[in-house]
Amino acid sequence: MLRAWQLYVLLAPTLLYFLVFKYWPMYGVQIAFRDYTPAGGFTNSPWVGFEQFTRFFASYQFGTVVTNTLLLALVNLAFVFPIPIVLALLVHQLAQGRFRRFVQNVLYAPTFISTVVVVGIVFILLSPRAGLVNNAIVMLGGHPIFFMGSAEWFRPIYVASSVWQEAGFNMVVYLAALAGIDPALHDAAKMDGASRLRRIWHIDIPGIAPVISVLFVLAVGNLLNLGFEKALLMQTDLNVATSQIVQTYVYDVGLQHADFSYAAAIGLFNSLLNLALLLTFNWVARRARQSSLW
Repeated sequence: MLRAWQLYVLLAPTLLYFLVFKYWPMYGVQIAFRDYTPAGGFTNSPWVGFEQFTRFFASYQFGTVVTNTLLLALVNLAFVFPIPIVLALLVHQLAQGRFRRFVQNVLYAPTFISTVVVVGIVFILLSPRAGLVNNAIVMLGGHPIFFMGSAEWFRPIYVASSVWQEAGFNMVVYLAALAGIDPALHDAAKMDGASRLRRIWHIDIPGIAPVISVLFVLAVGNLLNLGFEKALLMQTDLNVATSQIVQTYVYDVGLQHADFSYAAAIGLFNSLLNLALLLTFNWVARRARQSSLW
């Protein structure tokens, strides 16, 4: 440590960040096992054990909230995860030049748009009166659809906006992995008469398979941590039947109704499920001899 003290100095701000903002707040997770009151604080509030968890499991909202979260998370994963891989493979086939850089910039640009702005764009485009989408539907002889007021449209709109906003960033990660593949492999495949699709299937995809494996494990480990901001901003009284997920429910009972212990218990339950998924799929990746986190 003394010989490499400069490196530890560079590492210190990151360590302090995690200690202060990630590990120290874990001290407050005990309120999930207490009947927390601001006057009693963390240590003097009555200890109730697993009462808050039992209350959540017995709640009429439990089935709806968990089902909505799982369905939205699975559908989101099914589209948001593979599409960047396909985009990266397609962009990688383009010749180096202005057109390729233009395509990359167009796909990557939505990453820099804030969630609030994205939801605002969605509301404007899908407006039943002046929205571009409904205007097109009317021109084709259809009737306007109140997308943001329909529970059945919430998940498709959420997933589609997530793909548009996030696919470009993940695409860049896979493009970086593709750049590390030895060009000699493609040259040899061309000499053997392999088509472009064959080279993608037998060279490009196996070449980025370790990156896909690691990112998939991370995605599964974060499966139930859906974008709280987007879900809350897109939530209306008319689509709450499908838009009420764990994160928005925690916000509702914790901040709107000041039931802090109950909200903490729900959040802890969600985090433990994510941890279980992460450990399980990391173990599966290791058993399948794929790249894993550890």
